[in-house]
This record gives sequence, C-alpha cells and structure tokens, in this order.
Amino acid sequence: MKKVKKNPVIAIAGATGLVGSEMLNVLEQRKVPCSELKLLASKDSVGEVYKFNEQEVEVEALSAESFDGVDIALFATSAELSSIHVPAAVSAGAVCIDNSSYFRMKPEVPLVVPEVNFDAIKDGDMIIANPNCSTIQLVPVLDVIHKIAGLRHVVVSTYQSVSGAGKAALDELWGQTLAVFNQQEVPQEAFQHQIAFNCIPQIDVFLDNGFTKEEFKIINESRKILGIADLRITATAVRVPVFFSHAESVFVETEKPFDLSDIIKRLSKAPGIAVRAAHDEYPMQLEAASTDEIHVGRLRRDESVENGLSMWVVADNVRKGAALNAVQIAERLIAG
Repeated sequence: MKKVKKNPVIAIAGATGLVGSEMLNVLEQRKVPCSELKLLASKDSVGEVYKFNEQEVEVEALSAESFDGVDIALFATSAELSSIHVPAAVSAGAVCIDNSSYFRMKPEVPLVVPEVNFDAIKDGDMIIANPNCSTIQLVPVLDVIHKIAGLRHVVVSTYQSVSGAGKAALDELWGQTLAVFNQQEVPQEAFQHQIAFNCIPQIDVFLDNGFTKEEFKIINESRKILGIADLRITATAVRVPVFFSHAESVFVETEKPFDLSDIIKRLSKAPGIAVRAAHDEYPMQLEAASTDEIHVGRLRRDESVENGLSMWVVADNVRKGAALNAVQIAERLIAG
C-alpha cells in the first residue's frame, strides 16, 4: 500500500452522479483532510460548480490526464469507465478506491469493508475495490456472528431501493407514481416492469443457472471479504418501490450453539452497527435513509434448524452501501 500524505489531493471520478455527489457530502461532513479536491465527470457536466469546505469547485472532464498530482482517487463510475481510468490513475501515482464491479473479484485486488477486513490491503496495493451495496451492509453483521459461533449456512433476501439503479430509476418511480394517481399512461424505461406499487424479483441480468448477477455479487463478494471461500450462502435480490435504503431478510445457521443475548450484545458493540433489540422496534428503510449505520432488528432464534438465527438488516445504499464505505477506506489510508 502506497503511503498516503496526511493532507492529500483527492479526486472524485463520476462526481455528479448519485454516489459521486454523496462522496462529496461525506468528505465534507467527516472533515477528511484534503489539500485539494478535483471533481471529474463526463463532458456534459463540465463547468458545473459544487461547494466544498466553503469553496467552489468546478467539474472537469474525466480523462487520462485528470490524475496528475492526485493522491487518492474515488471512483463512482461504471465498470467500463473504471477499467479505463483506474489504470490511468494508478500510473499517475494515485491510490484508487473503485465503487464499480470491475475489480472486485480479481484475486490481486482487495475487496474491503473497513469494519471487517481493512487488513486485506497490503503494501503495494494501488487499487482497492468497494463492494456491492447489498454486500457492504451484510458482511459486518455476518462477521460478528462468525466470530461467535461460525457460519454454516446463510440465506439472504434483499429488498433494494430504486436509487441502486441511479438517477433515472429515481425519476421513474416518481413519474410512475404520479401517473398511477392521475390515471395516465405509466412510463417505463429504467426497469423491466413497472416499479411503482410493485416488486421486481430481478436485479441485473440472468445467468445460465437462473440467478442474477446481483445475487452472485452478494454470494461471491461475501465469501471473499469474510475469507470463507466455501461459505454456503444463497441470495434472492428484489427491487422494491422505495427511493433510498436497502433491506435484507437474513437467515443464518451457525456451526456452534449461541446465546441470542450474546449475539445482540456483540452486534451492539460492533462499529457501525445499530441494533434494535426489542421485537417491535425494527428498523425501516425510510428512517435509515441518510444515516451512516447498518441497522439490525427482528433478531430471533430460528427453530427450523438446531442453531438458527433470523434478522432484518437495513442501510442507506448510497451512503454506507457506497460513498461512506469508500471514504472510510480513504480515512484509514490517510491515518496510516
């Protein structure tokens, strides 16, 4: 891992998108040391002005020359753009934290959730992958349980907000909702089916085995981050008509017996996790939006197996599920 300056030059690539603009917010809110900030985006956004630390920063065109003098580059770009511009940034000497899926499963690239496996970053690593939003909110909870009783089997069903599909998806949910109320034709472009007042059990494309790419991201990324290559884990990913925050219904079968009160206590003490222990005080997507924590509730012993546990996990997918996680990695790099 390259030694990062205590007051680095930071660039955000894809700065005008949902995740990029949230990275900007998080950097300012957390007062991350930064001698200079560069905002990079497509030519359509060049010249737009954003405020950062009481100063105005103008958006520049993303290009191979954008990273001269940059110490840390945060990427909120597509996999295609990351495949082109991350190597260019590395060549310019920048440590890159990439939110796309392009580098995540490459064996030589650490896939990091700081609360779980920051030590996966080694000397010489110049590319660090940010996991999928659904994975980020899942693995810190699984990690705590694994350290207590071991993981035998995990089943995850996700209820993912439309913001995970970008600005066009947010606009589509709003536009469809208005159209339904006004008894007008319902516009449909961003999703395979109408999303307003509906749930779509497909996120990303289908693979030959019937799973979607999103579901396999959760499966494979969880195994890599937790360091359990043979973890028995399966997932079903569903898009729901919610603007922000993903929810997950999680079933865990552990290797060893556990005390439920110990699980709750250890989760409550884990960094970045907020637990609702009372059965009727569960977290919801609406209230989790714009918060930093991974919210856990509905914790209960599942008696369908000998060592079973069921729970409900909610987090803001744009914030902790993307922007905040990337900035937390940057903070740790700066701290040294």
